[in-house]
Amino acid sequence: MVDPPVYARVRDDIVRLVHRGLPVADFSRAVGDALGRAVPAMGTCLMTADPATLLPTAEYVENGMPADELLRMVEIEIREPDVNTWSDLARAGRPAAGLGDATEGDLDRSPRHREIRRPGGFSDELRVVLADGAGTWGMLTVFREAERPHFSPAEVRFASSVASLIADGLRRGLLLDGANAGDADVGMLVLDLDDGVRMSNPAAERRLDELGTGGRAGARLPLVVPAVARQARALGAPEGGPAPAGARPATARVRTRSGRWLIVRGSILGHGPESPVAVTLEPARPAEMAPLIVAAYGFTERERRVTELVARGLSTRQIAGRLRVSPHTVQDHLKSIFTKSGTASRGDLVARLFFDHYAGPLTSGAAENR
Repeated sequence: MVDPPVYARVRDDIVRLVHRGLPVADFSRAVGDALGRAVPAMGTCLMTADPATLLPTAEYVENGMPADELLRMVEIEIREPDVNTWSDLARAGRPAAGLGDATEGDLDRSPRHREIRRPGGFSDELRVVLADGAGTWGMLTVFREAERPHFSPAEVRFASSVASLIADGLRRGLLLDGANAGDADVGMLVLDLDDGVRMSNPAAERRLDELGTGGRAGARLPLVVPAVARQARALGAPEGGPAPAGARPATARVRTRSGRWLIVRGSILGHGPESPVAVTLEPARPAEMAPLIVAAYGFTERERRVTELVARGLSTRQIAGRLRVSPHTVQDHLKSIFTKSGTASRGDLVARLFFDHYAGPLTSGAAENR
């Protein structure tokens, strides 16, 4: 069993990787190497996915399975009953699960194991859903060869604990690729050590104009941009060195002068704190704003969770399944949420509360972008 200090070191390594601004293929390999130090395995496979459908869009793996076997795996996933399917894990709110545990040790209960994994010489499979507040961006599979022990509960818990971090890194890679390709919705600029802008795309120029500098003398950029860049550099510790104590992601939600909310993310492009930093700016999604909403209105912990799930578009029955309560209990929580937030329905909560009603109270008494 791997000792807890190794878990902490691997988590620190993953935090740094998330903020390295790596292309998806490089990020996938690096995460697989890091995760393997805490969860020993024969290999890993990372797939990107369409957040709306969970259909795989690309695969990143060394020595991957032949094309016909991969397509058969996808067919089983989509059309046939199986154990630990990606959609089942996503609906259950379980970021990670081992096949051995789900089948009580009888791996052949899974068609994909029986038809593909076992003939290929593999044993247990650990699946990790890579999701954040904006959606599910990919899926990670960790697998062991035959005769090796199944994944332990501690290993599954650790994989679950880093799932959202890996999702953040994957999404950053996708965003940077999209911004470089001219995605009109994603602004990107690259800053040097002195916060000089090395490059930017048209979307970034629009976002910066929306934010403004607040009239600060000598200010070249909105405060949030260099602040996020500095946090990204703080996370750019040398390989093998410790991450900053209590390190937080280089991410900030900020309200523009027109009342829109943006998510600003920083990723270091290279090694060390003097490397350039890529900063992306994109419109905030409702689920990404949920933490601010619940703090502003004093929701209970359970009300916080219900609000987050409403923001992701889940039905009452789906929320009840995730929280393991009755639909009636979910409705009671919703009534309390509507009362505290001054809204009358789910649509009102998402459309008005997230973007209009709370924007003033949330920032009242604080200087905005100054």
